[in-house]
Amino acid sequence: MVSHAPYLVVSISFLVGLSLLLVVHAKDFNQDIDITWGDGRGTILNNGTLLNLSLDQSSGSGFQSKAEYLYGKVDMQIKLVPGNSAGTVTTFYLKSQGLTWDEIDFEFLGNVSGDPYILHTNVYTQGQGDREQQFYLWFDPTAEFHNYSILWNPSHIVFYVDGKPIREFRNLEAMGVAYPKSQPMRMYGSLWNADDWATRGGLVKTNWSQGPFVASFMNYNSENTCVMSSIDNATTSSTIITPCSPDGSSSSSSTSEWFSQRGMDSPSKKILRWVQRKFMVYNYCKDKKRFSKGLPVECTSKNKNKNTKSS
Repeated sequence: MVSHAPYLVVSISFLVGLSLLLVVHAKDFNQDIDITWGDGRGTILNNGTLLNLSLDQSSGSGFQSKAEYLYGKVDMQIKLVPGNSAGTVTTFYLKSQGLTWDEIDFEFLGNVSGDPYILHTNVYTQGQGDREQQFYLWFDPTAEFHNYSILWNPSHIVFYVDGKPIREFRNLEAMGVAYPKSQPMRMYGSLWNADDWATRGGLVKTNWSQGPFVASFMNYNSENTCVMSSIDNATTSSTIITPCSPDGSSSSSSTSEWFSQRGMDSPSKKILRWVQRKFMVYNYCKDKKRFSKGLPVECTSKNKNKNTKSS
């Protein structure tokens, strides 16, 4: 955590040597983000309000959050690579460390000029993914910034685009489905070349004459997150507010709104059905050829992940 950033901190005991914090601070990439690779191809501009990632034939670039989160709602405004973006992948995701990692993915698969991007989503638990859903978007994601959000709490994970839910992954541990709940994750973003698979299964390659490719990021919001930190409570002088609690208890209305959410309300479910009916182009829960021995449990149970809607 950067010491000069204005923030409010709440701390409760959670894991040995760690504290669980709720942090509220200004939206400044210099305070929130570390550019971790790309040899100068990632740049923070405009007094910390804009972050550009670039990709050329030598390398892409990427960044990560300074903080690790155990549950939260994170938002990022992104403007994707314009024009012929075939072969490129722009990402915004949460990921833990280790061989049995958890991960919640937004990946934007580029395409040739005039063809739409594909928004690729996935959820990994304990190193196991294979839960892809893909969508077209109902707007041009290269013309201006749009907001992409991940809500992750003990009950479910929800992917949002401009505030519209497009996917829900429910906690179905009672049915034997693993759920990310104990490994803190950082937020990551990247722009990289994946022309071996990203566009039409790798049939369309990156046209390097169109480069360097640039994707832009703004207004990262980690305000509604439970942050893992090694800050010593005894040395932290800060205003006390209601904590994000592992048992789901919270009297803070802003925290409770996302942390204690157990499902989506009727209007949200209606929007989710509309998006999945109109814009979903791949759903792992419909891929019986891929899962020839039987669909995953969450796809077939009565309390399924809302994963059976397809175009």
